[in-house]
Amino acid sequence: MFPLKPKAQKMLIEISQKTRLAAQHLASLSSDIKNQAIESIAQSLEAHTDEIVAANFIDCQAADGQIGSALYSRLKLDATKLKGAIVGVRDVGKLADPVGQIQIHRELDAGLVMQRVSCPVGVLGVIFEARPDAVIQIASLAIKSGNGVILKGGSEAINSCTVLVKAIKAGLEKSQVSPDVIQILTTRSETTELLKLDRYVDLIIPRGSNEFVKYVQDNTRIPVLGHADGICHLYIDSEADLDKAVSITIDSKTQYPAACNAIETLLIHQSIAPKFLPLIIDRFQTHNVKVKLDEIGHQLLGDKIENIEVVTMDDWSTEYSDLIISIKIVADLNEAITHINTYGSRHTDCIVTEDITTAKMFIDRVDAANVFHNCSTRFSDGFRYGFGAEVGISTQKMPPRGPVGLEGLVTYKYQITGDGHIVKDYTGDNSKPFTHRDL
Repeated sequence: MFPLKPKAQKMLIEISQKTRLAAQHLASLSSDIKNQAIESIAQSLEAHTDEIVAANFIDCQAADGQIGSALYSRLKLDATKLKGAIVGVRDVGKLADPVGQIQIHRELDAGLVMQRVSCPVGVLGVIFEARPDAVIQIASLAIKSGNGVILKGGSEAINSCTVLVKAIKAGLEKSQVSPDVIQILTTRSETTELLKLDRYVDLIIPRGSNEFVKYVQDNTRIPVLGHADGICHLYIDSEADLDKAVSITIDSKTQYPAACNAIETLLIHQSIAPKFLPLIIDRFQTHNVKVKLDEIGHQLLGDKIENIEVVTMDDWSTEYSDLIISIKIVADLNEAITHINTYGSRHTDCIVTEDITTAKMFIDRVDAANVFHNCSTRFSDGFRYGFGAEVGISTQKMPPRGPVGLEGLVTYKYQITGDGHIVKDYTGDNSKPFTHRDL
């Protein structure tokens, strides 16, 4: 990756400084002003629909045959998908303002009051591959949470992202929020330089392949929020309702196979495998899903179904993002949980069972940001969680975890108001005691 020339480096720093100043102003604006700005963005996106769809068509034409099917699916932004994204923008406007929430209100002593108050993170650096709709989600969430944002989309989506940011800025120009709160970078070299701007950028959010996210994590001192792999599992327990199991399995794999919350591995309890395995493979083949099966499964099937590959060890650690599924027959719940905690990416895992005790054990012991019972893994999404939208999904242990909406884009500060209070009065032999009374 070529470094930026000095002039370009200077320009990027100036862009970052402008974003930071605009974000500092945004942080002090009222909820009504931010909501008005979000509505202006929605209206501007609607007005620019034809231009946005046309730009995306150009990107899709150029990318056809040049990128994988999963990336291509994420790249597409037609009028219907854009309309849904605009609904998400307006949903963000309806959410409670996460800024200015008093989390602790405590009197330390008479006239000495401390508060912990939520506040914006500052400036977000969001780097993503092939997902132009991410521009819309992130911009609306950033403004609602009082943050500035510097976006760097993939080269395959450059026309789409440029037009989207142009439309968003046009909307902000009709509001009291400065258009400088959102910026877009267009060259690959700028990505490397952005990762060095720890003086101006407070949080990096990468959205893309495993290799891409790891590159970001290894090349910046700025905190990184996100996930690398999306290796999600579905376990069909011995006490599963098979009709539910079939429906949930097919939805989790085929509803949108390119999504990071689609399942890559199906685990089946050995006691129901003779009945469930032929049933689900038949349904997979109807949906053009390529099946990879372990040796136990092959022994159970015999010659009943042809053209089923033998799964390899590498398959358990592979995110296909495509119509491919690996299947393993397990002896019991413990083996299923062990497999998930060994090969999973702490993203989303689910159990199908009618046994509540078994479900609770699975939920308690599986180490993932999202753990489900009797529903599709595709529900692991900020929009479906009622967050309006999401900036990404985090698989880290420290908060924020799971789909990250507004609550993940604010931090907090401690504020103390006194009346000439000094620490000297609270030290030594004649010191005053603290009263510590929550208000």
